[in-house]
Amino acid sequence: MSDIKINPYVALAIGVLSVSTSAILVKVSSAPSGVIAFYRLLFTVLFMLPIFLIKYVPELRLITRRDWLFSIIAGVFLAFHFILWFESLNYTSVASSTVLVTLQPLFAFVGTYFFFKEKFSLKAIISSVIAVLGSVVISWGDFKISGSALFGDILALIACALITANLLFGQDVRKRLSLVTYTFIVYSISTITLFIYVIIKQEPLLPYPTSDWVYFILLALFPTLMGHTIFNWSLKWLSTSTISMAILFEPVGAALLAYYLLQESVSWSQIIGGCIIIIGVSLFLLDERRLNLRELKKKTSLNSTLKENVRN
Repeated sequence: MSDIKINPYVALAIGVLSVSTSAILVKVSSAPSGVIAFYRLLFTVLFMLPIFLIKYVPELRLITRRDWLFSIIAGVFLAFHFILWFESLNYTSVASSTVLVTLQPLFAFVGTYFFFKEKFSLKAIISSVIAVLGSVVISWGDFKISGSALFGDILALIACALITANLLFGQDVRKRLSLVTYTFIVYSISTITLFIYVIIKQEPLLPYPTSDWVYFILLALFPTLMGHTIFNWSLKWLSTSTISMAILFEPVGAALLAYYLLQESVSWSQIIGGCIIIIGVSLFLLDERRLNLRELKKKTSLNSTLKENVRN
């Protein structure tokens, strides 16, 4: 981490702020969920295409079959994450949907433990529990145990599992591929998957009002390029569990934006829950940073010892 020009924790904060706009832009669009997701990824790929063609095409020759497979799986998971999450916003509130879709630590801890043998300190586990409890509190008044709201909650929870799986596969591949190449491949796979989905569902690709096209472009620029792309960049230095914990900040930002832009009310339970999330995530990230610095010092000390032995 000593060679990084940008602090990954600062980048992560920018990413979380950017993805907080996603639910609002989806909520105000009149297009079907699959179409919104398709155009979001299509515009993202088109924005990235010139940079990819100019500088990163040669890297395609270096990609192994395993990395291609993992990237394709990550792209498909990302596509269906968007479909299910966007659809959930048609049945439940921004607060409930965003909270459920950001409960990634529940899945990330299990995934990183079994696939990457990642271990966590007791403090990290406790702080994650605090943050998850805050996520429950923030939308306590919105959770419904019947009707369409429950259906929306279930869709958001499945979408949460899918985006965590996307990050888990990306965590392995990103250590070997550049950010632009990896994200361009994943976003392209997602775009193709979403196009097939839209065709099968017979959702119209045209026409839509000018406002919807603006929303599609904003979704590509902010929550995708400045949100998910930053998360993928961070995967080279931070674990999936760390990124997933930070994303728990998203419901706070989304709830505030919904209050100011959509006039959705913010209850005291959401305010209290937001404060609990901030405390839990901050404790987790501070503990993670402490462990990373300790590991860096060990490596630096080991390198110094080796150099000294070589001189002698």
